[in-house]
Amino acid sequence: MEFGIYTFGDNMPDPTTGSRLDPVERVRNLLEEIELADQVGLDVFGLGEHHRPDYLISAPDVILAAAAARTKDIRLTSAVTVLSSDDPVRVFQRFSTLDLVSNGRAEIMAGRGSFIESFPLFGFDLGDYDALFAENLELLLRLRDSERVSWQGGHRAAIHDLGVYPRPLQDPLPVWIAVGGTPQSVVRAAMLGLPLAIAIIGGNPAHFQPLVELYHRAAKEAGSNPANLRVGINSHGFIAENSQDAADIAYPPFAAVMTKLGKERGWPPTTRGQFEAQRRLHGALFVGSPSEVAEKILYQHELFNHDRFLIQFSVGTLPHDKMMKSIELFGTKVVPEVRKALAAKAGAVAPTLG
Repeated sequence: MEFGIYTFGDNMPDPTTGSRLDPVERVRNLLEEIELADQVGLDVFGLGEHHRPDYLISAPDVILAAAAARTKDIRLTSAVTVLSSDDPVRVFQRFSTLDLVSNGRAEIMAGRGSFIESFPLFGFDLGDYDALFAENLELLLRLRDSERVSWQGGHRAAIHDLGVYPRPLQDPLPVWIAVGGTPQSVVRAAMLGLPLAIAIIGGNPAHFQPLVELYHRAAKEAGSNPANLRVGINSHGFIAENSQDAADIAYPPFAAVMTKLGKERGWPPTTRGQFEAQRRLHGALFVGSPSEVAEKILYQHELFNHDRFLIQFSVGTLPHDKMMKSIELFGTKVVPEVRKALAAKAGAVAPTLG
């Protein structure tokens, strides 16, 4: 099982002071966080694309390339690339370049995105939301599979036997499909034989179990290669030495973000009671001590048998030193505990298979 972190480069006003970090300082902090994640042995770091004033990352590949020069082993992925409003040729070229810069550590996590600002910004019609994603994904995969491409669709200029360069070091360049719970998107990933990343940021995670079952069932019916059918879970969380500290540090910025989003989308304000309920074993938030977070990862592994777990610590603006400590605890305490438990379980099961 792989473990990692993802972030959108949140730079929202501090809930206590009302001020934002200088963008230069926030990006510098982010690069230090990625560097530490590599040093403590985490497998993946992901950066999400947004086009809003509260998030600094509109070009994940640029920051990932800077991180590539400061890291050795950690895989560097978008989380996500908003493929519906981007040019698949440029996406492929940028991440192929990142793959060369990082010596084969680049990945693309393609999704529709959780906000819509990129559509008017780049001149796309929201009415084409579904068609754009399907068409752009088809072209991206065609580019990945063949150096020279002929292609024609309904939303970009046709390509007539042209080469697309540079080619990545990895063959193929990994492409994941990120979903928020839509069955049609899960089936699309299965039919294409692509790994699936499911965002679980609220509610009861057990309710997502049918989606994983649907993914494997649809993939089997489509004849997809089982070796490619990896499942990742992406969730919110925060880790401190003890549970109360983790909750007290994470709650104010978390509540500020979710309450602000709620005003836009019709949710009620987030309360401490709701936050605490989601911290329990059957809730979606991984906020707690190292042992609590490890227990929750293992519980969800029983549900999903997933191959990758990514956690977003920076839901809102958190102190940099607290973020660094959370990353350290994740890599040095949580991950070893989970890996030890999974290895013990595999050892206990193995003799029955002989």
